[in-house]
Amino acid sequence: MSYLKLIRYQNLLFIALVQVLIKYGLFNPLNIETNLNSLHFTLLVIATISLAAAGYIINDIYDVTIDSINQPTRVIVGKKLTETTANRLFIILNVLGVGIGFYLANSIEKPVFAAIFIVISASLYIYASYLKGVLLLGNLVISALVAMSLLIVPIFDLLPVINTYNQEALSAVFKIVLHFSCFAFGINFIREIIKDLQDINGDKNGGLNTLPIVLGRKRTTNIAFLLGVLLVFSVVYYMYVFLYTNQILLLYFLFAIVGPLLYFSLKCYDAETKKEYGLLSKLLKIIMFLGICAIPLFGLLNF
Repeated sequence: MSYLKLIRYQNLLFIALVQVLIKYGLFNPLNIETNLNSLHFTLLVIATISLAAAGYIINDIYDVTIDSINQPTRVIVGKKLTETTANRLFIILNVLGVGIGFYLANSIEKPVFAAIFIVISASLYIYASYLKGVLLLGNLVISALVAMSLLIVPIFDLLPVINTYNQEALSAVFKIVLHFSCFAFGINFIREIIKDLQDINGDKNGGLNTLPIVLGRKRTTNIAFLLGVLLVFSVVYYMYVFLYTNQILLLYFLFAIVGPLLYFSLKCYDAETKKEYGLLSKLLKIIMFLGICAIPLFGLLNF
């Protein structure tokens, strides 16, 4: 069980679910031409979650001191598993993820795509070892990697088969995934700021340079509130421009995404305690889940 907690198996299952929804909930129902068969797609999912799991491990290895203050009951490295064991598992998962990536890229005759997995692996290590302590840069990098977990599916499944005959249809579907990846980036970026507010004591002790440490809790909370409001307006604008002809999607976005985002913004405005920040973080995870669940609606409704 310690191994499962170390690799954040719930988050890995969510990443796999997102990719499955894109492939089988969006691409297949729309009957568009795709590149990956079931085996290759499964390998893509395994490679992605292997690198993500390695990222969680290396982050825990570097954050033992910080986590012992922020979340002492959840510390695994050094208590339930040795640092040596954690490092070995980190290396194994990285080799697995990058190795599968190389095989997959070459099997679809796009060897340059293997660089994506190398960049992801390197970025996760650099984030844990250095960027996490750099003001906002760490938040931006990890949010971009979350967005990439969505984009990697159309990159491997659509880009290799685009030609002059199917370009319009495949580009339209690619844009849908791109829009969802932007949504995932926005939600995760706000959540990273909320987590920094929640973990300010341990981060300060660990020498990190997060937004709450630089600006203070109140100002950072106000920034998170404004970002939440900005995201609400962005989703409403998206609904107005792209979904105005589809009542079912409009209603889903309104009640499952806009409504909870408004509630988050209101609760964020006067949040002050660690418990309140923890609830806001969980709320953003729920909004992320509800947003991702909209993906198959685009396929079922032949958007």
